Amino acid sequence: MNPKELREYFRKGAVMVVQVTPFDRNERIDLEALKTNTEFLVENRKYGPLILTPTGSTGEFYVLNDEEWRTIVKTVVDVANGKVPVIIGAGHAGTRGVIERAKYAEDIGADGVMVVLPYYHVPSEEGLYLHYKSIGDAINIGLVIYNNPDVSKIYIKPHLLKRIAEDVDNLAAVKENTPYVLTLYEHIKTIGDKVPILQGRGEWWFAATAFLGVNGYVSHYANFMPKFSLEMLKAGLTGDFKKLRDLLHKLDPFLRFISKMQDKYGPSTTILPYPYVDNYIEFSVTKASMDILGLRGGFMCLPLVNISEEDRKELEKVLLEDLGLQKIQ
Repeated sequence: MNPKELREYFRKGAVMVVQVTPFDRNERIDLEALKTNTEFLVENRKYGPLILTPTGSTGEFYVLNDEEWRTIVKTVVDVANGKVPVIIGAGHAGTRGVIERAKYAEDIGADGVMVVLPYYHVPSEEGLYLHYKSIGDAINIGLVIYNNPDVSKIYIKPHLLKRIAEDVDNLAAVKENTPYVLTLYEHIKTIGDKVPILQGRGEWWFAATAFLGVNGYVSHYANFMPKFSLEMLKAGLTGDFKKLRDLLHKLDPFLRFISKMQDKYGPSTTILPYPYVDNYIEFSVTKASMDILGLRGGFMCLPLVNISEEDRKELEKVLLEDLGLQKIQ
C-alpha cells in the first residue's frame, strides 16, 4: 500500500496487532515460532481488518541487535506476503537510527513504519518536529507516530501534532497512548479529519473511547485471540455499545488475572506518576497465553520476567473456561 491507501485502511478501522518476539530459554529468537504465529494471524484476517506490527514494544525491540531486528521484520513481511499490511516498529533514540531502519523496511516491502517518541534525551518541540519531518521525508512508505509518554518521558501535544500532520504528507496514523480522555478527544478534533487516530492502550480503552471517534486500536491480546479483538472492533465502529459491554464483561476475568500478576511481580520501579505505574508483566501473560493455546509465545528477555508454572495453570483456566477460547490444533 502507498501512504494514502494505508491512511484510508486505518480510517475504515483496524486492529493493529503488536506481535511478540518468541525467544527460547537462552534469549535466542525462534524464527520458526515467529513464522507459525504470523501465519496464524494472516489466516485470521478472514474475521476482519488486521495490521501486523513486529518489533514494537511488545516485541521487545530494545533487546534486539541490528541483525536480529532485520531478520524478524523480513520474516514477517515475507510470511504476510501482501495479504495483511505490515507496519514495522522502527524505534530508536536518534533520528538517524530511525531513518536507517525505516529505509530498510521500505526496501523489503513493508507498508509502513511505526516510530515511538525519541527516548533518553528530552528534545525541544522543534527537535521533535524535525525528528518526524526528517523521517517522513526520507521514505516513501507510511509513517505511524507512536505517541507514548510512558516509554519516552515526552509527549506530542495537540498543537505540535497538528503541525506535524500538516507537513508530513506520508503520515498514515497516530497510535495515541494518553490515559487522559480529554487530551485524546483534543487530538481527534485537531487532526482526526486528516490523520486517523488509533487507541493505543488496547481493548478496554478502545471500548471506553470508541464513541469519541478513534479509528480502531492497538492490541497485543490479538496475538492469541484475534477473532475476539476484531469482534470488539466491529462493535465499537458500528456503535453497538451493548455488544462492547458484553465483550468487556467476558474479558474481565483475564484483566483481573493480569492485575493479580502485576501485584505479585511488582511493585513497579517507575518514578513516573499515576497512571504510568503498571509493570509490563502482561507481556509475559500474553506469551504464556499463546503457549497454552498452541501458538508459540516463548520466553521474555531480561530485564522483564516470565510468570511461574503455577500462574500458567491458573491462566489456562481463565483462557479456556472464562474466555471460552479453544486450543489451536
